[in-house]
Amino acid sequence: MKVLPFLPPLPLPLPLGPGPHPAGPSAALLKATALELVVLTAHVLLYPTGITGERRDVPCPAEPPLAPAAPGRTPRAEVPAPAAGGEDHPPVVLLHGFIDNRSVFVLLRRSLAQRGRRPVESLNYSPLTCDIRTAAELLGRHVEEICARTGHREIDIVGHSLGGLIARYYVQRLGGDQRVRTLVTLGTPHSGTAVAPLASAHPIVRQMRTGSAPIEELRLPAPGCRTRFVSFWSELDRVIVPAEAARIDHPDLDAENVRVTGIGHLALLVHPTVAAAIRQALEPGDPAAGSAGDAGAA
Repeated sequence: MKVLPFLPPLPLPLPLGPGPHPAGPSAALLKATALELVVLTAHVLLYPTGITGERRDVPCPAEPPLAPAAPGRTPRAEVPAPAAGGEDHPPVVLLHGFIDNRSVFVLLRRSLAQRGRRPVESLNYSPLTCDIRTAAELLGRHVEEICARTGHREIDIVGHSLGGLIARYYVQRLGGDQRVRTLVTLGTPHSGTAVAPLASAHPIVRQMRTGSAPIEELRLPAPGCRTRFVSFWSELDRVIVPAEAARIDHPDLDAENVRVTGIGHLALLVHPTVAAAIRQALEPGDPAAGSAGDAGAA
């Protein structure tokens, strides 16, 4: 398992004036909280634009044939071989977090689409979804539809918070490693999180707690898993408790953990340095894409 170096915090235009200033965690937390509030306000305004699903420019072929699958695994569509070079930039699927929708990815999607030269799609799942396993099965069907429609045999996924956990369950427990080349997670509770008691009223939130059945299933052996994992986690994330729970620590997985400093849970989606690191992580066939030399952008 590789651990990438720190990413620099996003500077805020807050004049502090002359004289000494606190450099400890309290000052950093204050800045991170201010940025979280800005991001949250913007997201509340954009939320209505992402309630409905995306319109597909390319019509989906009628009922592509599904290859037989082993029990507990998603049936696979028969995907035609892509044109030469078609696998260089597979589609990127963005999966949002709890009680959210695709509008949270407005900036990140634009960054990936403009600089990544690849198709990018955002998926919505219902806020009434009550089980990570069920959501992972539905994700698998979406992935098969995307592969059949685009002609790609593999895709990449970027998941925020719960979305990353759903995607990991699909990859690790439902055979999704045959479809997902790289899974990038942002602030995902891979080891569970100590959430607020009131939030635990929702069944899927209880499944994100440390020691829940889905979390324990992700600790099970996963020999031969083909997917590469890149997990971004922030030391100032107040949704994932403890913050280190957003790291992937599994002996069978090819995982890189990227520690981000100076920002919180929501800002992971809009931080320009994080976006640049995600683009590097998704760059195909580049062994240095996630290396120490490329992680620290100014």
